[in-house]
Amino acid sequence: MAAQTEEIAGLVESVIRPLIDNPDDLVIDARETEDGSIFVEVRVNEEDAGKVIGRQGRAIKAIRTLARAAASSTNTHVDVELLD
Repeated sequence: MAAQTEEIAGLVESVIRPLIDNPDDLVIDARETEDGSIFVEVRVNEEDAGKVIGRQGRAIKAIRTLARAAASSTNTHVDVELLD
């Protein structure tokens, strides 16, 4: 895994971990796709999904914005998805 991919995964984890009640259930899988972008999958406990999404999706939108801003210096596209 490239250093930038690890940094983005660490950033996403550091933002999400304080939001949830079950941090042991947090799983983050980050990988580079064939086109060079970074894809981050986030899995949390069912009870915590609403906290990560936030009202009207504001929290997950903010997490995506932070991840994209962190990768913008290298013009790398980042996609963060919350999986059930």
